[in-house]
Amino acid sequence: DVCSSDLLPGMASIPRYVGLAILFLASAWSSPSFPAANRAPSPPPSAELAKHLTSIAKLTAGSPTIHIPEGPFLLGSVRVDDDPYGMGTQFDDTELPQHRVWMDAYEIDRDEISLGEYLSYLFAHKLHPSKDLQHLIWHVITVHSVTDETLAQWPALYVTWKEADSLCRSLGKRLPTEAEWEKAARGPDGNRFPWGDTLPDSTLAMFGQHHVHEIPILAPVSSGEAGKSYYGVHHMAGNVAEWVNDWFGFDYYAYMPERNPPGPTSGRYKSLRGGSWKSRPIMLRTATRSGAPADQRSATVGFRCAKSVPGPSAR
Repeated sequence: DVCSSDLLPGMASIPRYVGLAILFLASAWSSPSFPAANRAPSPPPSAELAKHLTSIAKLTAGSPTIHIPEGPFLLGSVRVDDDPYGMGTQFDDTELPQHRVWMDAYEIDRDEISLGEYLSYLFAHKLHPSKDLQHLIWHVITVHSVTDETLAQWPALYVTWKEADSLCRSLGKRLPTEAEWEKAARGPDGNRFPWGDTLPDSTLAMFGQHHVHEIPILAPVSSGEAGKSYYGVHHMAGNVAEWVNDWFGFDYYAYMPERNPPGPTSGRYKSLRGGSWKSRPIMLRTATRSGAPADQRSATVGFRCAKSVPGPSAR
């Protein structure tokens, strides 16, 4: 799982510098061959698979956009030291401290980018899907009889940060900043989960799934009405974790600006938010943060796009 923090139950209870070291080692251990695999060009698909990929790409349907109004919101968490397993307790120190941040108005996609949209983007740029994605699609079609129509509505997965950034820009959009993502997920008053403070269940989010062969268990990107956020954004918890624009700053919340924080200027990892179909409930909290190398691919990571709104709100 690319969300390395998903591999680390109890990280919040260990010294922070130790947690960071384990985060790096767990990422390397869980994907021992990923650097070479990601540098290698993706092979062309077989003729039969290519027919399915073309069909899936042609079933593309874009997401509605949600307007997020200007104004302040509560970002991050208040430190809790006496309830180590509570959902109100910080996952780790990277989401501390909590403070009120002002955001100008912006738009964000209601839905995660679909597999159909991702394949359409790859074809337009004369790129092949990664070997892992080709293998997965062929497997679920031939072994599990999953239809092209169903696959077109899966969220994009096995996508690098650079591909996510490029796809959004090709649509005249961009990846959301981490602060934009968090406001869209939790609303102005710091909801614990996108839908409120109720603990997650299968009617609200796709999470906690396991398949012996690591086949993703996913919900259509256009679903998720029951678990929508304060602003009406779908699947901000579970389904796939989402790339955002920012570098992952371990201590960024301690010094971030209080208006439209853009994220650190550099870093080793790109930030991921929202948890995935494999995640434990704590990873679905709107304040929980994680990160991964920008060139890593995973069956648990996708993305959505956002767009600035010009107007008098910039201050």
